[in-house]
Formats: sequence, C-alpha cells, structure tokens
Amino acid sequence: MRIAPRWNAAVAAAVLTAGLVMGATAQAEEFARSTLTVVGQGRASARPDIAMVTTGVVAAGKTAEEALAANSKAMEQVIAAIKDAGVEPKDISTSGLSVQPQYSQPGKDSREAPKVVGYEVRNAVTVTVRDLALVGSLLDKVVQAGANQASGLSFQLADASPLQLQARVAAVKDAQAQAQQIADAAGVRLVRIRRIDPRGGDNYLALPAPMPMKAEARAVPVESGEMDVRAQVSIVYEIEPR
Repeated sequence: MRIAPRWNAAVAAAVLTAGLVMGATAQAEEFARSTLTVVGQGRASARPDIAMVTTGVVAAGKTAEEALAANSKAMEQVIAAIKDAGVEPKDISTSGLSVQPQYSQPGKDSREAPKVVGYEVRNAVTVTVRDLALVGSLLDKVVQAGANQASGLSFQLADASPLQLQARVAAVKDAQAQAQQIADAAGVRLVRIRRIDPRGGDNYLALPAPMPMKAEARAVPVESGEMDVRAQVSIVYEIEPR
C-alpha cells in the first residue's frame, strides 16, 4: 500500500520532465524557423513654414567702451527694424556677443610684441520668422538699419510630426512590398511578422549659403525649398515553403 505514493511521484516527475522537454523542443523549433528580414525606406516632403535668420553688427573702436557703444547703438536700430518688419519680441533672441582686442602686426624682422590697437565687438541675434513672405523684406530692413553680418539662414517646420508619420507609414509599406516580392521569387510564404524595428528618421534640407550683408542690398531673393523627412524600418518575417 505504501508503493503507490512513490509510483505517483515518479509518474509526476516523468510527466513534468516530458513537458519540459516538449516545451524546450517547441521553443527550439520556434527559433529555428526560417525568417526573412527586409528594410523599408520612407520619405515625405513639405515646404517649410518657419525661417531662422541670424544677423548682427560688427563694430570697432580704439577702446572696448567705444566699440561697445557703437555696436549697441547699431544693434538697437537693427532690432527696431526687425520689430517693424512684423516680428514679435518673443521671436528675437541674442545668439552671440563678443569683445575681442585687435593687435598690431609687427614687421617680419621686428622684435616688438604685438600691441593692442583697438577692440572689435560682435553682436548677433537669431530671429524666428513665422511668415516666410517677410524674409526678403526683413533682410532688406536689417541691412538698411546697419546690420553688416549674416551668419545663417535656415528653414524648418513648426511641427514635423505629421511628416514623420507619413515617412514611417511609407517605410512600412515599402518593407511589406519588398518582403512579398522576395517571398514570391523564392517560392515561400510569409507566415507572420516576428519583429518590427523602427530606425528613426532624419530631416534633410538644402540651405542657402550665408549671405554677405551690404548696405546697397535690395529685395533679397529667398527660396525655402522643401523639407524632406526620411524614415527606415526593419521587419523580420517568419516564412515557410509553399
């Protein structure tokens, strides 16, 4: 009568072992199944709706105080011109301010050390222009107000998320089309998706070259072009023979 419990325990152990072996076998078969990996590319384009303009004033003087005073006076006029062009104060920010001594250049055979002969002050502001139709006239106005430096003009999207979504959807569709084409050519069937790996996206935009600021500039032509958003997605399919 005492043998039954031992027998039951042995049976239970055997059943458990068999279950573990079957589970491991099934898992091994799962991972051993053939797969197909494809990488889809997606792209969406739109015209930018925001311009970033960086402009400023370079002024010189015999002393730092003199150079600062000249620069500040000119920058006040430039900022006033920017506001008059329709730009709100919140979209104007100082992006650079420097005071640099200027040195004399001794002759080739001179033993004299360079001496400070003056100072140069650079002050720059970055302007967010939300109406692209204003960019050309804005550049005209700041030149006439005294701006003599331009270090950047770029274009952006106020909200790139809809374009990013379009690019990702296009990338998935591209990957699906590739997978089906390859499967048809190889004589296999797509069973299911095992993994999807979005690889993000990048923004590409051809930017105009920096423009020299000249007092005689008039009606600066500006072309914003298009903003490209590109996305990649990797999809792993489980496949089987037809």
